[in-house]
Amino acid sequence: MANDKDIRRQPEPMSSQADGVTGDLVRLMPSDLVFVMRFMGESQHRLQSHFQDFIRAELAAGGVTTETHPMIHLFIENHAILLRDFVFSGVSLSRQFRVEEIERLTGDTTSMIRVDIWDQLKSHIETAEKQFQSQAGTLPKLLSAFEKPPDRRLGPKNDGGSDGANYQA
Repeated sequence: MANDKDIRRQPEPMSSQADGVTGDLVRLMPSDLVFVMRFMGESQHRLQSHFQDFIRAELAAGGVTTETHPMIHLFIENHAILLRDFVFSGVSLSRQFRVEEIERLTGDTTSMIRVDIWDQLKSHIETAEKQFQSQAGTLPKLLSAFEKPPDRRLGPKNDGGSDGANYQA
């Protein structure tokens, strides 16, 4: 007979399903996988600084300065980050490489990139499944917000209270 501890034990990830979806994703790689360039480090700081200077000058031209708005640096920094990310995202999306191009550029004639990607996909899918399973105990409370509301027509008749909570259509 199973005890409570056995019943509460979290099931293992559905490995065969993880293998299946991983295989599907690898099969779709030639059409769906793109490698995107990303600016990092000092490039991010340099472009953000440019936009901070630009925004500061534009605001000053309109009469908004640190003297008139002492906390304006927060606005300037936040908007400079938004503009920086907009520029880098746009450039990244316009310079994508397909898996075949990366294999050709790296001289990968054995498709090791695809094998590595398959391994990483499977590992991350299993990790995601385990993470979800580990939170199963909290799901009923979270899912209660998605329950169908009770049928108000079946509730108790109005008792004359002023809150209308017992209203019957």
